[in-house]
Amino acid sequence: MMQTSKTRKATSAEEIARLADRGEDVSRFFTNSGRMMEPIRRVNVDFASPMLKELDRAAQELNISRQAAIKTLIRQALDQRYLARSTRRRSRRVG
Repeated sequence: MMQTSKTRKATSAEEIARLADRGEDVSRFFTNSGRMMEPIRRVNVDFASPMLKELDRAAQELNISRQAAIKTLIRQALDQRYLARSTRRRSRRVG
């Protein structure tokens, strides 16, 4: 007769927290292969009405939320800034 392998049920974060609260070793649940995420910080930003409408149009075209559009556009702008900075540094070294 063939043996069937037992599938392990994933342990929820709440279950792991309960084990830790009881003082049990929970290290087996962590692989240390990921990276620690910084806590998310909330900020308030004021936008003029025309800019907000423009953001909403961009978000609608991308089929994402306004918040996701803001994050995406800021990430692109920061990436462009870093790229421009590194290009300037390289050109100074060469010239």
